[in-house]
Amino acid sequence: MSINIKENNLAIQSGYRPEIDGLRAFAVITVIINHFNKEILPGGYLGVDIFFVISGFVITSSLYQRRSKNFKDFISGFYERRIKRLVPLLSVFVLIMSIAICLFDPNPRLSLRTGLTSLFGLSNLYLLRQSTDYFSQSTEFNVFTHTWSLGVEEQFYILFPFLIWFSGFGRQTKNGNRNLLLIIGALAIISLIGFFYLYPLNQSAAYFLMPTRFWEMASGCLLFIGLQKIKSIKQLFEKVSPIVVLVIIVGIMYLPMSMAIISTASVVTLSAVLIASLRKQTFAFKIFTHPKVIYIGLISYSLYLWHWGILSISRWTVGIHWWSVPIQVALIVGLAIASYRYIETPLRKGNWFEKRWKTIVIGGGVIVILSGSLIALDKPLKGKLYTGKKIMDSNKKHWSTQIRLGNSSLTAIKCFAYPNYPKKQLKELFNECKYPLIRKSNNQKTLAFVGDSHTMAMLDATEILTDAGFRVIHYSYAGCPFPIPPHGIYPNECNKFLINAANKIFQDLKSGDSIIINNYHLSHLGGKNLKDTRHHILNKNKKLVSDSPIKINLYMKGLENLSNKASKKSISIYLIGSPYRNKALHLTKEWFRPYDLPLKNLIEEAGNARKLNHEITQYIKNRSLKNITFLDPLEILDKGCGKNMKTFLECFRDGDHLSEKSSKELFYSLMSDYLRPHND
Repeated sequence: MSINIKENNLAIQSGYRPEIDGLRAFAVITVIINHFNKEILPGGYLGVDIFFVISGFVITSSLYQRRSKNFKDFISGFYERRIKRLVPLLSVFVLIMSIAICLFDPNPRLSLRTGLTSLFGLSNLYLLRQSTDYFSQSTEFNVFTHTWSLGVEEQFYILFPFLIWFSGFGRQTKNGNRNLLLIIGALAIISLIGFFYLYPLNQSAAYFLMPTRFWEMASGCLLFIGLQKIKSIKQLFEKVSPIVVLVIIVGIMYLPMSMAIISTASVVTLSAVLIASLRKQTFAFKIFTHPKVIYIGLISYSLYLWHWGILSISRWTVGIHWWSVPIQVALIVGLAIASYRYIETPLRKGNWFEKRWKTIVIGGGVIVILSGSLIALDKPLKGKLYTGKKIMDSNKKHWSTQIRLGNSSLTAIKCFAYPNYPKKQLKELFNECKYPLIRKSNNQKTLAFVGDSHTMAMLDATEILTDAGFRVIHYSYAGCPFPIPPHGIYPNECNKFLINAANKIFQDLKSGDSIIINNYHLSHLGGKNLKDTRHHILNKNKKLVSDSPIKINLYMKGLENLSNKASKKSISIYLIGSPYRNKALHLTKEWFRPYDLPLKNLIEEAGNARKLNHEITQYIKNRSLKNITFLDPLEILDKGCGKNMKTFLECFRDGDHLSEKSSKELFYSLMSDYLRPHND
């Protein structure tokens, strides 16, 4: 672990700045502490933002010192270095962790697909498409969540070398520095404005997208250009105390999440100031250039990759406890040291092939072959490596097997679909749903169930309603809550299905009938580009996100329109609220997990649901929507679900879909308090 000081001095003369590696060490340590325990360093995740600034600074410095004969030589050299730097270790990490997660997760698809996309630098886009909230509990069980930052950097690397070359900076032309300064400066301003604008509206998009992160890496680039060409900037930073800047950065990491935008902007700015102000005679410089600190910086890429994987697998198995931390730290550090010594260093510094294009082709080939392995784990080998007990729900059948495109019976008609269904099947579904069920008598009441997959999960339980004499119809689309807000924000197929459902319902229903809506967390209240925004109602501190009133208001406008339309025909609406939610519901005792997840960890999720249910109730009251009755499932589930782990598990099919048992309890309560099968 020792570093030769003479080698450092020679490196400094050649442009290497060891204090930058020291800053990398600081950044990766803050991230790791945060991922071990958010309460110790709540804003430790901002270490990633420090990495972005460093990346922009270092990559600009590297390209400034390299003379190239032509564009082909420049661009091939750049991508050859990036491949040798990133691909070998990432490939090894993805392969090992993919196999590991298959051993302990009965359904590792999310992890495997995140790992697959990370190989192509697209995991940030995949996680966004899956509507991932980086700060939610569920992300901790995905072994590749942290690769989003690599995706952002790799997408930056696609754009940046072209800006470097065509601005003239890469060719060191007379106006190259000025041109790059103007181009990067303009793009950084646009990116920063985009970040500030998008963050309150769609936190995940602002967090995961490269365009809204560009300004962070651009700040490092602008800093390098400024220090090279503008003497007054260098003189200004020489008056700044780097240790004070460092203390302020740590202080910012303790600010609440409600100040995340300010925290991010401040840390990025101060990181640039810290890089510029680190001088040999300062105390901070001595800390950052200590051999052991430099070494941590040198292995920071390995540390970053392995730490999350180890912590995620730990959450699937033994958990993270005071007694396990030393073992987990030792494992993380050991893997990082071995990776740096035997994978990173030899493959980065080695001459793979005489021709650069061969390195690029081989690197791409490795990614393609590895991708095939992950696809095999996801499809033909799915579940084959899992070492735990085979999981079945409490009803010994999985509800998804009961879902059919269209099914008519004597008592109910069921019409439902999933996103991305083939158009032909959707057309057949619409045609089949055109023929409503005949009423047994003129006064037979009809219950029209509509919503997303959470309505579908309740289908098996509706037999108690049909047995009681109700006529039941279902119109639901997985991933798309009903009703559609004004100016439909869902994918076209979703809009089409739900508009069709609304039309059919109002053609069929008459006075005295009811609409029952069940959408988990009244979700999907985000922007047009989001497939699913259900996870964005609560932030990492289990508080309603800052824009939740906007999202709820958007949904309520759609509900208000539905209410007005229903009231004209004297149709009642029952809106089922949010139950518990916990993605770790399946973490019961196994040979590799010697305990059940503490019941209190699951039940505390009810507190989050209560907050949202209260919020929705207030909106309904404030708008005086008298034909809407809000049903809080917690009032029913609390009676039988919170006694022990066994009863809790019996209430759910998975993390948030109600089981047949709990759905029946809800329907019994509904009939007892509100519904009668026939008009008197």
